[in-house]
Amino acid sequence: MALSISAVVLLAIIVFLLIKKSGLKGGHAVVCILLGFYLASSTMAGTINDLTTSVASMIGSIKF
Repeated sequence: MALSISAVVLLAIIVFLLIKKSGLKGGHAVVCILLGFYLASSTMAGTINDLTTSVASMIGSIKF
């Protein structure tokens, strides 16, 4: 659960910065958010969740 909250905060910061610095319009951000909600309720949600979990695990296993 902590990973999900961290990912949400990170993505919110990225969207905020894109709106402020890169000229992303607020309407575009809303469309992206709605797409996320629709993807979360689709049949692809399990695959997307598995992919993000695998990527997070791979990043977490990198030794510096």
